[in-house]
This record gives sequence, structure tokens and C-alpha cells, in this order.
Amino acid sequence: MTLTPFQQLVSGRRSIRRYLPKPVEREKIVACLEAARLAPSAENAQSWRFLVLDDPDLKARFSREAFRGIYSMTKFAAEAPVLVLVLAKLDFLANRLGKQIQGVSFFLIDIGIAGEHFVLQAEELGIGTCWIGWFSVRKARKFFKIPRQYKIVSLLALGYYEKKPSREQRRKPLEEIAWFNKFEG
Repeated sequence: MTLTPFQQLVSGRRSIRRYLPKPVEREKIVACLEAARLAPSAENAQSWRFLVLDDPDLKARFSREAFRGIYSMTKFAAEAPVLVLVLAKLDFLANRLGKQIQGVSFFLIDIGIAGEHFVLQAEELGIGTCWIGWFSVRKARKFFKIPRQYKIVSLLALGYYEKKPSREQRRKPLEEIAWFNKFEG
């Protein structure tokens, strides 16, 4: 089966944990942010927000706080030239009603879609990324004085990689994760 260009892009994306000490051009970061901005969201709430850390000194100070103690296993992210703090602004009707009525935090789905737009745009530009959920949210909030109406959801590490990991990612077969017209789980 021949892969489409999009399928090639998706299948080639890897979580990168080693970065070159080369800055990422601001226009490429903006292109990634623009791709995220165009993502769909529940009730068009667009609750995502992105705090970009591309100043090396600021990023180093932040990393010392966010990746210490029990979070030290993700300190590799401090070596990425760019960190992006992914937040959700929670004062939208869709966020509150969706959780109350459906039991689903739709803002998390929206953040996932926007974040994936971001990382796929980065991949197309030859820039590696890694989603990071293991960091001190409390320290991040305090460091940037982020008000409580914003939920800190994740971090994205962003940078050029010397060599992309080549190992094939193990994926479950399609028959195990998708069914047509009846549930077979």
C-alpha cells in the first residue's frame, strides 16, 4: 500500500528526546502556533493557549523548577531549544457544560487536537517535538504567575534533532482497535 503524503508525515513523527543546541526560527514556531490556532474545538470555544519559552535563560530557570524532584525523569526537555506550555482557558460555557452534562472535559480533546496540529506542522518543518505531561504544574503556575482560570495541561519540547529515532513504533493492528457496524471488543 502506498502511503499518502499525510500518512507519511504521521508515520514518520517520533517523540524526540535529544535536541541539537540550534535555535528554532521564530517564524517556524509561529507556523506551528498558526496550525494549532486553526484546529477545531467544541462550540468553537478555542480554549487553548500557548506560552512559548524560547529565551535560553528563562527556559533554563523554568526547567530547574519544573523538572526537579519526582519530575527529574523529564529533565531531557530542558535541552530542547523551545518549550511550549500548553494551557486551557476554562471560562467558556462549553468547558463547564460539557463536563457537567456529558461527563467529558471537552477542552482536553480540543487541546489534543490543537497540540497535534502543532506537532505535525513541526514535523513537516523538520523540527522534532515531544509531548510532556510529567512536570511540576504547581511550579509552572507559580513561575509564570498563571491565574487559576487557566489549566496547565502539558508541555511541548521543540527543537532540531541530529538523528530521528528509526525504530518502528509498535502499533496494535487495525482490527483490534476499530470495528464496522457492531461492537466487537
